[in-house]
Amino acid sequence: MENEFSGIAKLTRKHKKVQTLMHYVNEKTIKEEHNRQIKGKTAGIDGITKESYDANLDDNVSNLISRMKRFSYKPKAVRRTYIPKDASDKMRPLGIPSYEDKLVQGSMRNILDEIYENKFYNFSYGFRKGRNAHQAIKKVNEIIMRKKINFIVDADIKGFFDNVDHKWLIKFLEHDIEDKNFIRYIKRFLKAGIIEEMNYYESDKGTPQGGIISPVLANVYLHYVLDIWFEKVVKSKLKGDAYIVRYADDFVCFFQYENEANKFYQSLIKRLNKFGLELSEDKSKIIKFGRFARDNSLDGKTESFDFLGFTHINGKTLTGRYRVMHKTSMKKLKVKKANVKNWLKVNMHIGIPELIKKINKKLIGHYAYYGISGNYRSLVNFRRFILEAFYKVLTRRSQRSYLNVKRYRLLLEHFPIKEPKIYVDIW
Repeated sequence: MENEFSGIAKLTRKHKKVQTLMHYVNEKTIKEEHNRQIKGKTAGIDGITKESYDANLDDNVSNLISRMKRFSYKPKAVRRTYIPKDASDKMRPLGIPSYEDKLVQGSMRNILDEIYENKFYNFSYGFRKGRNAHQAIKKVNEIIMRKKINFIVDADIKGFFDNVDHKWLIKFLEHDIEDKNFIRYIKRFLKAGIIEEMNYYESDKGTPQGGIISPVLANVYLHYVLDIWFEKVVKSKLKGDAYIVRYADDFVCFFQYENEANKFYQSLIKRLNKFGLELSEDKSKIIKFGRFARDNSLDGKTESFDFLGFTHINGKTLTGRYRVMHKTSMKKLKVKKANVKNWLKVNMHIGIPELIKKINKKLIGHYAYYGISGNYRSLVNFRRFILEAFYKVLTRRSQRSYLNVKRYRLLLEHFPIKEPKIYVDIW
């Protein structure tokens, strides 16, 4: 499949606009997308799962491709459900597409990835092959440590994925794609709508909730709204250094001079408004940051900023040299702790060896993401919280036998809980 899709990248480099893309959505690519789907996932409004679709795969795929060629295939509305957003009572909407829509979206996303990978800037890290959040954090560290940076614009776009303007998105896509049929199906996905508690709601803006194609569409939107504008327009008017690091809709901008950071902030508000987006001003700020931030502070204190689950702090090495420190965000940590407590309550009656095995799996996932240079103490504190929460759960399992601390320690000697580990060196 890589050889087949790689032809799109060659066309992109050769021509301003690419044509005849829909033939890449065929029985072969649909089946390969089917093989990538995970078993046991919740079904959309069609009730079809990977297992049920697989029972008659050849006929199902053949029928799907036939309908697509006749343009009788129409994406179904996504089924909306809600998951906890954070440690509060807030809930985050999650859309579950129908199974065939997942397959078609997956194939179309592969096409879009090939078209835009060479167009996107290197400072964009989210939802791109070979790129991840750790690389974005490492770049943040590199910019602050090596460049002439004194001020940071920590910006937050309010409800980005829910407010993408469809007309602008289609204009951006048509700037690079000259295949009316491909664009037609993009429009159908955007307009498919939402089903919630048996009620249908139109989707006149935003990207398909939970859709496989949503991340790349979001990247295309911000590539034109933010990235090109920053690189070609904003930087051309500055006297000092300026940089940006973006991961999906989460981004941070770096400036040498305060007045230029302030001007950019005001321009950013207008720029986002032009394309149907809004800056969340209560969550956005300009702060002094960098090796001279402490010297320029009246009280010797400096501010910090959160980005990709970490709080980034002006710190010092043991020898007194300046260094950017990266700690697990307290907000994220609060959510993690609340989730762990709830999970332990639900699973408290599982056998102890199996329960510890599951705890270790969760801890390894936590360490793999938050285990970056300088964050070891945060990992230790999180493990300590797990040990305490696990102990409390075990003491409630049975009223017949009391588990004292000594017996708990003996238990952990037989079934140890994973120690912290630094996985990523960002320094």
